[in-house]
Amino acid sequence: MSRRRIIASGVAGVAGAALAVWAFSADDSPVNWYSAATVSAKTVRKKRPLPTRTEQVANLQAGHTYDLLIIGGGATGVGCALDATTRGLRTALVEADDFASGTSSRSTKLIHGGVRYLQKAIMQLDYDQYKMVKEALHERANMLEVAPHLTRPLPILLPVYKWWQVPYYWFGIKMYDFVAGDRNVKNSYYLSKKNTLELFPMLKSDNLCGGIVYYDGQQDDARMNLAIALTAARHGATIANHVSVTKLYKVAGKLSGARLKDELSGKEWDVQAKCIINATGPFTDSIRKMDDPKIKDICCPSSGVHIVLPGYYSPEHMGLLDPATSDGRVIFFLPWLKGTIAGTTDLPCQVTHNPKPTEDEIMFILSEVKNYLNPDVEVRRGDVLSAWSGIRPLVSDPNKPDTQSLARNHIVHVSPSGLVTIAGGKWTTYRSMAAETIDAAVESANLKPIFRDSQTDGFLIEGAHGWTPTMYIRLVQDFGLEMEVAQHLSKSYGDRAFAVAKMATMTGKRWPIIGKKIHPEFPYIDAEIRYGVREYACTAIDMIARRLRLAFLNVQAAAEALPVVVDIMAEELNWNEAEKKRQIKMANEFLANEMGQMVNRASRDKIPINLSKEEIQTYIKRFQIIDKDRKGFVSINDIRRSLKNYGEEVTGEQLHEILREIDTNMNGQVELDEYLQMMSAIKSGHVAYSRFARMAEMEEEHHERETLKKKITVERSGGGL
Repeated sequence: MSRRRIIASGVAGVAGAALAVWAFSADDSPVNWYSAATVSAKTVRKKRPLPTRTEQVANLQAGHTYDLLIIGGGATGVGCALDATTRGLRTALVEADDFASGTSSRSTKLIHGGVRYLQKAIMQLDYDQYKMVKEALHERANMLEVAPHLTRPLPILLPVYKWWQVPYYWFGIKMYDFVAGDRNVKNSYYLSKKNTLELFPMLKSDNLCGGIVYYDGQQDDARMNLAIALTAARHGATIANHVSVTKLYKVAGKLSGARLKDELSGKEWDVQAKCIINATGPFTDSIRKMDDPKIKDICCPSSGVHIVLPGYYSPEHMGLLDPATSDGRVIFFLPWLKGTIAGTTDLPCQVTHNPKPTEDEIMFILSEVKNYLNPDVEVRRGDVLSAWSGIRPLVSDPNKPDTQSLARNHIVHVSPSGLVTIAGGKWTTYRSMAAETIDAAVESANLKPIFRDSQTDGFLIEGAHGWTPTMYIRLVQDFGLEMEVAQHLSKSYGDRAFAVAKMATMTGKRWPIIGKKIHPEFPYIDAEIRYGVREYACTAIDMIARRLRLAFLNVQAAAEALPVVVDIMAEELNWNEAEKKRQIKMANEFLANEMGQMVNRASRDKIPINLSKEEIQTYIKRFQIIDKDRKGFVSINDIRRSLKNYGEEVTGEQLHEILREIDTNMNGQVELDEYLQMMSAIKSGHVAYSRFARMAEMEEEHHERETLKKKITVERSGGGL
């Protein structure tokens, strides 16, 4: 521990005692409204109740003067909020959408120093790149330490297919270990061809020389973002999602406050602040132009698309790095929450609130993945369970013409009016970027924090204080949760998992005793919806995308779980039927556009029908069995009747889901050409599975059994005469 930190912790008690007087004297408010936490609690779980969103918005409307108003609730913004409030600064943060709703929830999920940046630093003798990697490796170790429930070390395999590359890559990876020093996760190592295939059996074996394994970290990015925001709130920061900034105010040329708008209620009000921080990622320039319309753009947005494939595409505990794709980019192939993430692309794009993946980007990733997997693993378009695009807010450099050559370093800029902008950077270095930003804010606005230096290095994040890797066993034993559910709760909420479990309802079964799943294929339970509302989830999208990660893991499963999610949220937030329908509509649009559902469907519909005559006859027969009335189409009632024939009862919403997956004309019925198109897509691999197709097959089997029974009855009847 540094001498500075020893002194800081030693005076924490005195500072805490003086804090109330300081906060009162610094504000015109008649009450002592602000009570920041002393950092003596940095490794002790904070017991302050989490204020509700209503209370947080009321604080923003109460006329207080804040030291800092932070615009943006992504990784950097919430990092700034935590850094500021733990220094004793009166801190407010607003986010126009939801925490991590932008790029911070759409990352590769890696906590890394940047292997390729180190390569550039060595090859180009670039000291700035080296410093960036060194800083990122320190922050990588810190993230693994302060949020062990949300992070894990992850070995990543670098397959080598040319002998001369073995020493080249081995040296580079060893340098990565060396630069990390005592903050290294684990040492890298070389694997023979045999051992490489044992660890990564789906890898292509032809010409394989071996592999080099190095370690980085992995996280649940949206939940990490949220956990940092909640930690800041527990330590005194006023934070509010779905609150936007519509105008900045100045007095004598210096920023003095902002006009805020609650995007849920539509209410607007003013808030005063001594300093304003712009941490809006891709939207950096829009806030800068709110300050000065003549300012030049500094952000160069780049689209990064990821796809999620089934878990069997990769080992559960090892990722893969393709260091040189067909166009020179890097592709990662990583296990994550029982699925496999593949990506990312890197293409210039326009800034938008609703970035969408494209079919070209998805197919590029699939083709690159195919190059590294053995022929037994058929890489099918239909295996894409979800796809999303994140906009990287890269800082532009006029000397570098394309986004691939842009490093993810960051800048902190203070405008003449005092707007502090933090731009660029990457997820891993959010904490050090925040510390640098608050340093700049303190200096530019002449603020008086209790602690001059950042207190967040080693500062435990929400859920980390009482967490252990075996904590889930207590959840199983004490609450009667299914083991997979208990493990999920432990890794998502840390020591707060017990509070979640207490909200779970009885299953009515012998086992598990509590914890009704909202979807049979995933460990998410009803209690998480109720707890998610307390974590500031305000919409169904907030819930399925960022409190739960269902939308990112399987877009179809997220659509199927929506009615249950909305019903529970309606109980918590007093939604009426009209609002429930509105939430389902918005969430379905989000899944269709931003999570790749519509792209998946469009790719299927472009497939030419490649069925043989025999196959077409078979499918026509199945279709006609379901369409008993010979209407020429299959309706909801036909589907319900068919499912009943083999004993499957489904809800009305589930019936609509089955219809929607095949009803490309969107007319509420399935026509023969749509069915044949689906079967052709399944045959070509563009669709992995269809419940409607399976239902038609089972209906045919049921029909044949019934026909056979009647025939036997008639024959027996005739024989008796």
